[in-house]
Amino acid sequence: MPARRHPDVTALELVGGPEPVTVGIHDYDPSWPAAFAEHRARIRLALADQHVEIAHIGSTSVPGLAAKPIIDVLVAVDDITAEEDYLDPLLAAGYELRVREPGHRLVRTPERDVHVHVYEHDARAVDEYLLLRDRLRTDAADRALYEGTKRELMQRSWDDMNAYADAKTAVIEAIKERARAELGRS
Repeated sequence: MPARRHPDVTALELVGGPEPVTVGIHDYDPSWPAAFAEHRARIRLALADQHVEIAHIGSTSVPGLAAKPIIDVLVAVDDITAEEDYLDPLLAAGYELRVREPGHRLVRTPERDVHVHVYEHDARAVDEYLLLRDRLRTDAADRALYEGTKRELMQRSWDDMNAYADAKTAVIEAIKERARAELGRS
């Protein structure tokens, strides 16, 4: 674990409070990778002097998978507590702070169509996001299971986007467990 310049936050700060789910599931849109590429370039420019990794994650990163039309971007930085290094430049690039919690920050576009998740390079969440993405890209049965779960959950009304995300947890964990088993990881 890298040395910290500052103490990390100790609790969840959800800027603006809970928000209802207002977008539905859309069939896969082949323009999603291009939208990611635009934001990757915007983030690289904003963080040009940083050692960062940038990846397309979430359902829009999986060809053929229906998704909410929100591009999820993962950015890995050296020190999550050094917000002056990455958060200030991302805010200056037009993103807005939504979440500050231990080990994770989330900024998004004002239109709320792009979520940028910031973690440290060695954060377990980085590996977990990539594990799920890669499994969904390569396993048709798990991709169908995940899509079916999302479509079923979107039949309900959700007053909090986080509650919708939490409702998918059991299916996501089962998919990741199968991916780990196939890769020989425990």
